[in-house]
Amino acid sequence: MGKPAPKKRSVADKVRKTKTSADIKNNPFEVKINRKKFEVLGRKTKHDVGLPGVSRSKAINKRKETLLKEHQNKHKANKFIDRRFGEYDTNMAPEDKILERFSMERQRLHDKKDLFNLNEEEELTHYGQSLAEMEKFNDLVDSDTELTRSHFGGGGGLLRKREGEGPRARSRQELIEELIHKSKQEKRDRQVQKEETFELTEKLDKDWKSIQTLMSNRTPRALRDDTQAEKPRLDEYDMRVRELGFEMKAQPSERLKTPEELAREERERLHKLEADRLRRMTGEPAKKGPKTTTHMSADDLNDGFVLDKEDKKALSYKDGKWQSGDAEDGGDEEELKAQQEAAKAELPYTFAAPESYAEFHALLEGHSPDNQCVILARAQKCNHPSLGEGNKLKLQKLFGFLLEYLGELSSSSPPRLTTVDKLIPQLFDLCQMFPIAASKAMRGVLADAGHDLEEELEADGRAAFPALDTLVYLKVVSLLFPTSDFRHPVTTPALLHICQCLSKCPVKSLQDMTSGLALCCLALEYVCLSKRFLPEVLNFLCGTLHMAVPDKTSLGYSVVPPFRPVGKHNDLLLLSAPESSATWTNQTLPLALTQHLELTDHLHRDHHRLTCLSTCLDLVHRCCLLYKDTDAFSAVFRPVQTLLSRHLPLDAHPEALQELKSSILAAIEGAPRSHKPLVFEKQKPIPLRMFTPKIVEVLDYGKRRGNTKVQREMERTKHKYKKEFKGALREIRKDNSFLAREKLQETMSRDSERKRKVKELYGSLGTQEGEWKALRRKKK
Repeated sequence: MGKPAPKKRSVADKVRKTKTSADIKNNPFEVKINRKKFEVLGRKTKHDVGLPGVSRSKAINKRKETLLKEHQNKHKANKFIDRRFGEYDTNMAPEDKILERFSMERQRLHDKKDLFNLNEEEELTHYGQSLAEMEKFNDLVDSDTELTRSHFGGGGGLLRKREGEGPRARSRQELIEELIHKSKQEKRDRQVQKEETFELTEKLDKDWKSIQTLMSNRTPRALRDDTQAEKPRLDEYDMRVRELGFEMKAQPSERLKTPEELAREERERLHKLEADRLRRMTGEPAKKGPKTTTHMSADDLNDGFVLDKEDKKALSYKDGKWQSGDAEDGGDEEELKAQQEAAKAELPYTFAAPESYAEFHALLEGHSPDNQCVILARAQKCNHPSLGEGNKLKLQKLFGFLLEYLGELSSSSPPRLTTVDKLIPQLFDLCQMFPIAASKAMRGVLADAGHDLEEELEADGRAAFPALDTLVYLKVVSLLFPTSDFRHPVTTPALLHICQCLSKCPVKSLQDMTSGLALCCLALEYVCLSKRFLPEVLNFLCGTLHMAVPDKTSLGYSVVPPFRPVGKHNDLLLLSAPESSATWTNQTLPLALTQHLELTDHLHRDHHRLTCLSTCLDLVHRCCLLYKDTDAFSAVFRPVQTLLSRHLPLDAHPEALQELKSSILAAIEGAPRSHKPLVFEKQKPIPLRMFTPKIVEVLDYGKRRGNTKVQREMERTKHKYKKEFKGALREIRKDNSFLAREKLQETMSRDSERKRKVKELYGSLGTQEGEWKALRRKKK
């Protein structure tokens, strides 16, 4: 690229450059007068008259000297910067600078030299001589001395001996030759030793038979005991070594099979077993294996006469009579019929995945819980997702059918909870296989339960406790999904539904009390790991204890809805006969009682009340252990402490309840208080209001300024900030326009240079073409 074309100057720039400043100021066309709206006496103005042309040219020249040079050198790195120590420090003397630089250089070289030095104190040697001294080649021998020693008898050596000097130092060449001689000698020694060893080994092999006979002819033990000394006893180390020698070695095993291969082998195994079962049902004989070759003796005539074992009719004694082989044939028929009946009663080994809930119900109906688990397991193995394209969708439907079937088992009368418990592992396997589909199905069940609860609340203002199937579903959620997450798409809605039931459903009977305590157990199971505080659970337990208080006239605690201080159903846990506590036994609260609670007489009713009260106290104790580390423990459990210590006497109740009460009070009283009570902050006294007139400074143009000095300074700072901001924006715009003009000029200069070169190239090509055509014409 050639030099860029010079920038064209305008006529005004030429005139302005030639004119003097006095001529420019006197020229009315170069002067701009800033007119004012009105004159103010005593005000001095600085910029009444301006010279825009001069200011513009100065700004352009300044940008050329600064901004343009930065733009031109933006991607260049040829600037030399002296980075020597103290070069720009005027306080240091030249001698100090030189000394400091010398010390820094020595330190840098020292660090670099010792970078790979493992141990600088040790000196490497070879045959007692230093390698550093050997590499200096200081042992060179003078040629004249060597010549004298070789041709004239070595007079120099005799002279040295006479003078009493020591032996001369060997040269480097002599040392190398001696090293080679030693290595060859060692190699010959090793070869000789190897040959001797080989000869002795061959001799020992030849004499092995005679040695073996000597070893076999042992003397009797008695003689050996007399002649030979007692053998030394092996120490523990030798015994360990022998044990390790006889220890089983690990053998290489086959590679691990993939889940797809395992599923395929399991399906083939089940199909084979099913084919065998169908064969036994029809009574077909088992297929015989491959025929084996029979032995033929040398005397065999090979005439086809064979006496089979089936032709022999054996006699048997049965029921006091002798029977022939025909009777045995009848027995075989009976055995065959028994095998057919057993095969018909046996479960099939292959099952197709049901497409509807009716097919699923028909598949499991009439089977025991164990057989139902086997059927579901075989259906999963036969329809594994890796064995077919549509098996994944079939097994996802199977999870929904099984979930619905669990609700049906829980809603039946009586509820079949044992079957539900045995089917949970199959549900868990399907959930682990398809977690997204399982979460969607479970969320659908929880959404239906939530909608039913909201409809009841909108219609009556209160709702009944959930049925047993909903409780089973809530229990299944805690078994299938993690409950310790801060937010989970299934667990969080389930926990919210539990809290809503505990806060909206009133307790009207002992059955409702049982359902509420079951929900409290589920809620504490949900938060046992995360230790999340649930006020609904604590409120329900406190209300349950309130129902066991005999005197409700003066309470030292508050009762929160859905419970009431007084009412119709507030005495559900009061015993009708104190003597019934003597015959009560502590037991768990069955989950089936939430659906069918049958209490025939007052004794059974009192026993159930004591069981509910025991369960409630146990849950309160679990809450104390769960929330003992929270800061608000003492404040939250203060109502429970007041209720148990003042209003709930359990002297007539069993000892188990009294022990639970004392353990709860001990846990509440022993909890440390980690926070201070709230107090009002100390404030300065409010002074009396003074009726002093408020003076507001009003300056020019009716603008109100700040009253205080700080406010006025703030207004002044804001004004300066706005002014500087506008000026900075104006300068940035001018810089951008200046750079844009310069970039355009550079681009135009590059384009003009390129066009000039292209024209020159075309001209040279045209000249060449013309010369070539002229040459062709001459040849013709």
